[in-house]
Amino acid sequence: MENNNQKIQTIILCGGMGTRLREETEFKPKPMVEIGDKPILWHIMKIYNYYGYQNFVLALGYKGNQIKDYFLKQKYYFSDFSLNLVEGKVSNFFKNGQEDNFNIIFGETGIETPHGERILKLKRHISEDIFMVTYGDGVADIDIDKLIEFHKSHGKIATITGVHPSSRWGLVNSDENNIVTEFAQKPMLYDYVNGGFMVFNKEFFNYLKEGDMIEDALSRLIPEKQLALYKHEGFWFGMDTYKDFITLNELWEKDPKWKIWQN
Repeated sequence: MENNNQKIQTIILCGGMGTRLREETEFKPKPMVEIGDKPILWHIMKIYNYYGYQNFVLALGYKGNQIKDYFLKQKYYFSDFSLNLVEGKVSNFFKNGQEDNFNIIFGETGIETPHGERILKLKRHISEDIFMVTYGDGVADIDIDKLIEFHKSHGKIATITGVHPSSRWGLVNSDENNIVTEFAQKPMLYDYVNGGFMVFNKEFFNYLKEGDMIEDALSRLIPEKQLALYKHEGFWFGMDTYKDFITLNELWEKDPKWKIWQN
């Protein structure tokens, strides 16, 4: 039986230029940077799809046509097929088990548009009373069903997912006599940051303005006590730099904790 929650749409922010990952993003949009042999955008969509959420709205910007091309041609990329070069006719597709049940709206939101305004530009595409938003560069082993359940339980306009980032630097610990006791190699920090995987009531659009970063609109919710935090204590990783890109690819080969799907 279909879960009505699964009609909920997910906006994925795909328009930024990814300047801190220039080694990869000079010629491609950041969501198309590959983890293994698939773009990180695909990994994010698979997380949602595992729980049955298959309706996506992609907020396109920088080199957005590459994202369109990838999904338009996915059938050719992941299938065996016959091609008659004289007639230019393609036939006899042989499935290789790679079929993604995604429904995608491609929304052009501008190259330099702040991500809060990108969400506002996509308002016309949102049909349900609740919708989700996440960044196009972060993965997690998050339970989307529990996230939606939490959002519905508190009755607030917005829910953001709090995650523990790892320190960018190793930490030095000492005792009361200032004697070093430990080097901690980039430990997980205690505080929470917004890790994406956000849920909003449609009323959230009333808090968005042109030129907004998403934090601007979220800040307007705080005085009204309309912003809740879903605490995710599991795995989360954001791909912000080339080193992050390397780390995610190493994890994909050894222990991809965000890979909750089977194929």
